[in-house]
Amino acid sequence: MLEFKRVLDKLESKISELDKINLAVSKASVGWHIDHTLMATIGILDALKNSDPKTYKWKFNFNRFFVYTINKIPRGRANAPKSVIPKDLILEKDLQQKMILSKQKIEEIIILKPNHYFNHPYFGHLNLKPSIKFLVIHANHHLKIIEDILKS
Repeated sequence: MLEFKRVLDKLESKISELDKINLAVSKASVGWHIDHTLMATIGILDALKNSDPKTYKWKFNFNRFFVYTINKIPRGRANAPKSVIPKDLILEKDLQQKMILSKQKIEEIIILKPNHYFNHPYFGHLNLKPSIKFLVIHANHHLKIIEDILKS
């Protein structure tokens, strides 16, 4: 959990750069990557909290195995679900509010049972510990893209 909080802090430090873009790296701006990451985080944390641990079912998934083994998401391989694609103008105050909400929701999941889960569109059911690992991998993926955008 501490590792995820550190990654969120790094993302938070990039909010002031939200309008920066580098088409050689990504079609999306820094703000888009932060917003997407926070939308996914909030959605996953809500799904974990609202899930019924009795209905969790583990099933081997090669994509999950691969990503969790290399600890990164290969670029350009998957598309984000529509529910976590930013649509509106991205404002600094909105990103700050989503960051605060994300950090509050992290504190809420501490009390959850190990088999609270969310259903990932490519990886299937991820219970609590693998969900947190996914959040770290996903946030780091977008943080690396942001850092590449800002290098130029």
